[in-house]
Order: sequence, then structure tokens, then C-alpha cells
Amino acid sequence: MFSTVRSSAYRSVSPDWQTTSPVRPLPVPFWKRPLDIALVAGGLLLIWPLLLTIALAVRLSGPGPVFFVQTRVGRGGVPFGMIKFRSMHADAEARRAALLADSDRAGICFKSRKDPRITPVGRFLRRFSLDELPQIFNVLRGDMSLVGPRPALLEEVRSYPATAMERLTVLPGLTGLWQVSGRAEVGFDDMVVMDVAYARDGRFINDLSILARTAKAVVSGRGAY
Repeated sequence: MFSTVRSSAYRSVSPDWQTTSPVRPLPVPFWKRPLDIALVAGGLLLIWPLLLTIALAVRLSGPGPVFFVQTRVGRGGVPFGMIKFRSMHADAEARRAALLADSDRAGICFKSRKDPRITPVGRFLRRFSLDELPQIFNVLRGDMSLVGPRPALLEEVRSYPATAMERLTVLPGLTGLWQVSGRAEVGFDDMVVMDVAYARDGRFINDLSILARTAKAVVSGRGAY
């Protein structure tokens, strides 16, 4: 099941994508990849029954695939297919433009508390960030890290101010500083400040701290919608 996701994910990437300005990636810290692999491998041994249960619930929630693969912009402005459990109705992408004016989040990144495209199962998954779990396969592949700025949509990066481009100098993450600070309640400008500070820090202890705070943020559900 998961092998088919991998192949479809990378067919979805736009081959002609270029960021609006050059992005020079920072070196990946020597400890980051081993930490990601060790934690993901150990985690998979524990959560594979949960992954299968969620996949079945999404399949039964209505028409559409179990997984949603979306092109995001990664380190150095390189696009990749980010994998999520589908939390929306199958026509969600076609309906997105009509909802942009109703965003509940300040700035470029669209978020709506009452997004009509979200399925009942999807709303539960989002409440506890379970829809994000398949991104551990992006981490294994090396497109993402467990910790880093959340990967942005292509249209969002095209609208980035120059200061926000620094988010693209490091690997995007499954969790990050702004997520443990309020997630969607954090406006775009504040998110950029947090992500740029993270990118410039690069310390092992910082990743461990964010990972430890992530569990609390998921349980609280603050800013999850």
C-alpha cells in the first residue's frame, strides 16, 4: 500500500517549478539524518497498526484515495510530493480558490476553522495531527526531517517576501517551532520569524526540545484545524 504512495507522490511534482529568488541551502547538520532515521524506524514498529486503522477509516469515509499527495517546496527550493492521509473531500483542490477570502489565519497561508471541504473523519485526524503521519515516509526518503519549517505550497512561496525565503534554506519538518507555539493561531509573519530563528540555530538540543514539546501540542489541539 505504501509503496504505491511513493511512486504517485513524485509524479505529482511540477517539473518546471522555480522559486521566485535564488535559495542557497544550508548544510544539513551531521546528526540530523541519523536522528531522523532512528526515531522514524523505532516509531514505525509501534504505530503501524494505527496507520492501517487510519487508512481503513479514510477509505470508508467517502470517495477518494486514502492518501493525498501535494507538491510542496523543500530545502533549496526543490519541490517534492508531501504525503498525508486524505482529510478532505475528493474535490477539495478545485474548491480551494473560492475559500481563500475566508481564511482565519493572518498572512499568506490559508487556514479555515470551518473549512467545508474537510470530512468528519478528516476533522478528527486534523485535531490530533494524525493526517500528517505518512510524512514519516518523506522523512525516510530525505525530503523532510522530523523537525523543521513546515513545507510551503508553490503558490505561497511565489508570494513570499525576501525574508521568508530563508525558511527554504533547511529541510522542512513534520513538526517545528511555530507548531509547538500555537500552529494555525500563529500568523504568517510570526511563523517566519520563528522558522528563520530555527534555521539559523542548528543545534541538536533545539530539535530535541521541539520534539518533546510536540506531544503536548498535539494533545492540547491548540491551533489544529
